[in-house]
Amino acid sequence: MRYLPKSPADREAMLKAIGLRSVDELFAPIPAEYRLARDLKIPRQMAESEIVDFFRQRARENGEDYTSFLGAGAYFHYRPVIIDSLISRGEFLTAYTPYQAEISQGTLQSIFEFQTMMCELTGMEVANASMYDGSTAAAEAVMMAVRLTGRRSVVVARSLHPEYREVLATYATHQGMPLSIAGCGDDGRVNSKELEQLITAETACVLVQSPNFFGTIEDVAAIAEIAQKNGALLVVSIAEAVSLGIVEPPRQADIVAMEAQSFGVPLGFGGPYCGVIATREKYVRQMPGRLVGQTVDKQGKRGFVLTLATREQHIRRERATSNICTNQALIALMVNIFMTVYGKVGLKELAKQNLAKTAYAAGQFAKHGKVLFSGSPRFNEFVVQTSEDPRVINARLLGHKIVGGLPLKKFYPELGNAALWCCTEMTTRSMIDTAVGFVAESERSVRPAGEEPVEEEVAR
Repeated sequence: MRYLPKSPADREAMLKAIGLRSVDELFAPIPAEYRLARDLKIPRQMAESEIVDFFRQRARENGEDYTSFLGAGAYFHYRPVIIDSLISRGEFLTAYTPYQAEISQGTLQSIFEFQTMMCELTGMEVANASMYDGSTAAAEAVMMAVRLTGRRSVVVARSLHPEYREVLATYATHQGMPLSIAGCGDDGRVNSKELEQLITAETACVLVQSPNFFGTIEDVAAIAEIAQKNGALLVVSIAEAVSLGIVEPPRQADIVAMEAQSFGVPLGFGGPYCGVIATREKYVRQMPGRLVGQTVDKQGKRGFVLTLATREQHIRRERATSNICTNQALIALMVNIFMTVYGKVGLKELAKQNLAKTAYAAGQFAKHGKVLFSGSPRFNEFVVQTSEDPRVINARLLGHKIVGGLPLKKFYPELGNAALWCCTEMTTRSMIDTAVGFVAESERSVRPAGEEPVEEEVAR
């Protein structure tokens, strides 16, 4: 009865209430050829111990002991065990939205601290209580810029995550927001000359990502100068939050849209994740989502309340600052716990580990393949161009429990046989050496005899 709450007696009573004698009579209006006349082909019932064992086997098939070099907006970082212990508490796990401040102080305080740490990380003055994810946060930030400037068009860097661009294009379709794409230079960063040419008197904002999709760090100060001198706002998207442990935050931006999944949120087949929008205080009234403020009660005790707006939903749609009405407080709490556990020093050390492993990996790959954009500063991702299709190389790696880099031909066909590789603190040196070995073997088998690769300097 645990999984089938309606007993035969319950079903009989329900049929009697609607004047029917059997389930067959209930479904009689459906033509016989569309009804299943046999039992479902499902396995027999299983004991709880068998079910647990079944799912453990499926987990092993899903690669729990695999090494992954995938990044591209979803990053494999270590999750402290304390995260799941705390978020499983009933006060957090069963909470919906903290409309009634008098019974939601714990959730509200958590959100307030989340906002505070996000401001410290991004160099902004205010941050919201989390968006759905990084892609929708970027799109919402663009619409926020449109409201603030009264302009309609947007210039987007081609080095922005391709799937973020697709999400933005979906939003823009019925918003009347023309999108212009600024290409990349030979250094893997947005082409500043092309960017400046695309900005017009109708440009609401420029949207760039840093570190960008190739892992390269953009010159945010220079881009901000180009955008702002033409009256446009600068929106900076950050897909890899750990980079802020060592990379200078984009203080010159007007709006920061970030994906905080790296801070303790499991990969989880793509979600739910934790988007963030942070901005300058003068823009706060057009910021989507909720904002928690700190106050004192009649007795002078510290308390927390939703401020400016008491809920995400807006009754008058034309005045809505967002069309996302989900509550991401539980996911934001994961991020909150992660940042509290690591602290400033720990986050910086984590970022250094990512940098060191990436520098080593890129250096090794450069001996056999071609590491693109090697003259530009990068964080934990880099692009390797090979003679052989990276999908073929990845198929070989998979047999050794290694998930290789992300082939880029789908998004950037001009890069040919290129793949985006990512290293985090979870990537071991032995696995890097193994992956490099397969690429070296591939190059030897494909490259014409006597042709040797040119080793490139790896930017640190």
